[in-house]
Amino acid sequence: MLRNILIRLLQAVLVLLGAALLVFIMLRIIPGNPAAVLMGEHADTAVIEKMTKELGLDQPVHVQLIHYLAGALRGDFGTSYSLGKPVSQLMASAFSNTLILALMASAFAWLVGIISGIIAAVKKNSILDHLFMGVSLLGVSMPVFMAAMVLQFFFSYKLKIFPIAGTQSFAGFILPAVALGWNSAGSVARLVRSTLLEILEEDYIDTARAKGRRQMGVLILHAMRNAMLPVITMMAIQLSGMLSGAVLTETIFSINGIGRLAVQAITGRDIPLLQGTVLFSAALVILGNFLADSLYHVLDPRIRKEA
Repeated sequence: MLRNILIRLLQAVLVLLGAALLVFIMLRIIPGNPAAVLMGEHADTAVIEKMTKELGLDQPVHVQLIHYLAGALRGDFGTSYSLGKPVSQLMASAFSNTLILALMASAFAWLVGIISGIIAAVKKNSILDHLFMGVSLLGVSMPVFMAAMVLQFFFSYKLKIFPIAGTQSFAGFILPAVALGWNSAGSVARLVRSTLLEILEEDYIDTARAKGRRQMGVLILHAMRNAMLPVITMMAIQLSGMLSGAVLTETIFSINGIGRLAVQAITGRDIPLLQGTVLFSAALVILGNFLADSLYHVLDPRIRKEA
């Protein structure tokens, strides 16, 4: 177990290093001077050159890369060109909103998805099965921005139940969480149903029934434990993706999170801010995969035996 953890940590470091190099190189090969974008199209050439020197953009690329990596190791991602604040400070303040949104969206997605998948599997080929799978297919197929705007129109504009944007209160997170978690709920429901139907056909399920266990006991104690293994992987990846920043959801609902911060960095050609948000997102995705692997070892004794 310890050996596997060390191997995965080494892989995580290599992936983060690769992501940092890739983002650094891609931002440097894009035509144009970030200083010119920052100062505006009518800025004087001398002013642009002075700003380029102050930002360190006149240094050789390999020198900029060394400075960036050295700072990243200390948790220093530089200062935002457009906002004039440390990138780490901006990400820390934005992450709190993203964390609340991601946790609420995940809770909605997992609760609705798992319950819907179980009912659809138990009531196979019934009206409930077709209803839940139809709604889940709608959730998987509908883009996040469309679900967000539909929710805004009905629950904010027409019914005036929830705020249309902003996070001044807890209610402001409800519609964004539903819009963000709707797609994930559909994916979880379909995976739970298909996996559970396959598990329920196994011989050990028939053995448990033959021993006199009730249907609910067989479902919870035997079927669900094995059926949840692939679902856990999906759930961990979904959570890490939500934590890394829901760009469309945060933009539509005007939430100051990591996703919206990344959009501001892209539009303003803010290299330090964009590098920081991308590297932070990559770290969260890696963490999600690591947690999924760890849970696999806990829940499945066959993996521990093979390791």
